[in-house]
Amino acid sequence: LGLQEARTAYRRILSESARKLNAEGSQLGNCIEKARPYYEARRLAKEAQQETQKAALRYERAVSMHNAAREMVFVAEQGVMADKNRLDPTWQEMLNHATWKVNEAEEERLRSEREHQRVTQLCQQAEAKVQALQKSLKRVIVKSKPYFELKAQFNHILEEHKAKVTALERSVSQAKTRYSVALRNLEQISEQIHARRLQRLILRRASPVGAEAPPQDAVNEVGVTRGTHLGADNPPSDSLSVLSLQTIASDLQKFDSVEHLVGLSDATSLNNDELEDQEHRRGGPGRFKHHRSISL
Repeated sequence: LGLQEARTAYRRILSESARKLNAEGSQLGNCIEKARPYYEARRLAKEAQQETQKAALRYERAVSMHNAAREMVFVAEQGVMADKNRLDPTWQEMLNHATWKVNEAEEERLRSEREHQRVTQLCQQAEAKVQALQKSLKRVIVKSKPYFELKAQFNHILEEHKAKVTALERSVSQAKTRYSVALRNLEQISEQIHARRLQRLILRRASPVGAEAPPQDAVNEVGVTRGTHLGADNPPSDSLSVLSLQTIASDLQKFDSVEHLVGLSDATSLNNDELEDQEHRRGGPGRFKHHRSISL
């Protein structure tokens, strides 16, 4: 939001400055165009002066590096000449390295010196051109002075707002980068949690707590119940096993936990004799069919 506000303010100031400069130019007339070469020459002269200062700093740095490298060579030569009877390889290596640094510093010094001379010459030419234009265009320069002063003020204001917009753009870019990294980290954490849950679920299904193998009579009873539920009185053993496997597979797909198996042993503790007594008291198996369901 701060970036959007800064951009809006920059566009507003740019539009307002253009409107005011246009109005000022309409009042002054064509003297602005006649005086423009003088101000353009002044701008180029200022840039040449800045380049000259940079070249002077590079030349001074190169001279300092060259002097330091020469001192290193002197120290290495003193170390080598300290013991004339024995040549120390350490001092010899130091001397070679210092000599190489001197040569490199010398090349840099000469290169920066030539660059400084070149930009100094350009700066002198630019300043001479400014002086010549100032003499030849003195009247139009004075007449168009209000326009270019106003233009300089607006340029200064626009540069400040442009720097602010640039700083905010950099901050937004950094914030987006941090946000993207945070999202990737959250995605990795979510995947790890999902993997741990899946692993616990697999372990819980493989060895459920409280689940015991049912007795053989209960297995036979389940098979008979499944047979009566499907409409067959005495299905063969193969079909019973297939139905039991299908039921187990269906239950494994529907249930994600085994907490419901805690009281299963009590529900399957009835034996065949108790079931027969219950059926006899209720009127025998011919009256109705009893269906039992067991969830695994």
